[in-house]
Amino acid sequence: MSLFRNVAINRVNLHYAIQQFAQGAGGLFFLVFMLKAGVPAAITLCAQAAIVGERFVLRPLVLPLAKRIGLRRTLIAGTVLEALAFPILAEVRGIDTAFVALLLVTPIGSILYWTCYHAYFAALGDAEGRGGQVGFREAMAAVIGIAAPLAGGAVLALEGPRIMFAGVALLQVAAALPLIGGPDVPIKDDAPGGFRAARLGAALLLTDGWLAACYHFVWQIALFVTLKESFSAYAGAMALTALVGAASGLVIGRFIDLGHGRRALIAAYGVTAVVVVLRAASIGSPWLAVSANALGALVTALVIPALMTPVYNLAKASPCPLRFHVATEAGWDIGCGAGCLVAAGFLATGHTLAAPILLALVGGAAAFVMLWRQYGRI
Repeated sequence: MSLFRNVAINRVNLHYAIQQFAQGAGGLFFLVFMLKAGVPAAITLCAQAAIVGERFVLRPLVLPLAKRIGLRRTLIAGTVLEALAFPILAEVRGIDTAFVALLLVTPIGSILYWTCYHAYFAALGDAEGRGGQVGFREAMAAVIGIAAPLAGGAVLALEGPRIMFAGVALLQVAAALPLIGGPDVPIKDDAPGGFRAARLGAALLLTDGWLAACYHFVWQIALFVTLKESFSAYAGAMALTALVGAASGLVIGRFIDLGHGRRALIAAYGVTAVVVVLRAASIGSPWLAVSANALGALVTALVIPALMTPVYNLAKASPCPLRFHVATEAGWDIGCGAGCLVAAGFLATGHTLAAPILLALVGGAAAFVMLWRQYGRI
C-alpha cells in the first residue's frame, strides 16, 4: 500500500497531526470565543470574511517567496506564523484593538500555510493511491479531533484564555519540526499554463469555500448559541463528532482508488444534504444539535477524499503544483468570503441561523455536478 511506503507523505502526516491538534484545541474556538467576548454574530462572520479577503489579496506574495526560499521552507514559515493569531485572540474583548489586530495578523500565516501545504501534499503524494492517502489523513485528523477539543475546552475553563491559547501557539510552532529535513519541491521560475490548469480546481474550491462558510462557520456559531455558550459543552460536542467520523474517511478513500468515485460522490453529498437540513432544524434544541453535529463528522470524512483526490491529482499533473494551489485557494477565499457575508446579511436582517445554514446545499450541489463530470473522465 503506497500510503505507508511513501516516507515523505508519512512525515507530512506527522506534521499535520500536530497541526490538527493545535487547530482542534484552539482553532475550533476561534469564532465562538469572539462571540463570547462580545462580538455580535453578524460581525463575527464579517470578520471571517475580512480574513479570507485579506488572504485573497496577499496570496500572490507566496509564489515569489517560495521561489526564493523553497516550498518546504515557506510551508515551515507559514506553520510558525499561524501561531501568532492565538495569543492575540485571547485578548479580544469585543470590537477593540485586539480584534482589529487579529484580523490583520491571522491571514499572514494562513496564506503561506494552506497554499504551500496543499501544493506540498499534492507534489509528494502518489496519484494511484491518492484517495487512500487523503482518507488516512482525514481519519487521523478525526481521531486527533476527539481529544483536542476536550483538552482545549478543559484548559480554557480551568486556566483561562491566555494560558490555553499560549499553549496552542506553542503546539502550532512544534508542528514545523517534522518538516525539517523533509524533501523540498523545486518551484519553476516560469511555468506556462500553470494557472490556467487550475480552472477546475479553483471552481471546486470555490464551492467548498461556500460550503465551509455556511456548513462549518455559521454552524459553529449556531451550535455554541444552542448550547448556551458553554465552552465545555461545545468542546464535548466537537469531540463526539470526531469519534463518529474517525474511520469513514479511510474507507471512502480506498473506495475511490478502486474506481468507484461516482458512488463515493453520491454517498458524500447525499449525506451532506441530509445533515445540512438536520442542522438547520436543530437550532434551539441542544440534544438535536449535538446529534446533528456528530453526524457532521461523516460529511467531512466523506466529502474531503471525494473532493481533494481529483484536485491533488490535477495539481500533481499541472505545470506547477504551487501555482495551481495559489489559484485554488483564491477560489476557496472567494467562496468562503461570499458565504460569510451573505450569512451575515441574513442575520442582520432578522433571519435565524437556519437560513444561511441551508445555503450550504447550493455549494454541495455545484460541487457534486463538477465532480460527477470529472470522475466520469477518470
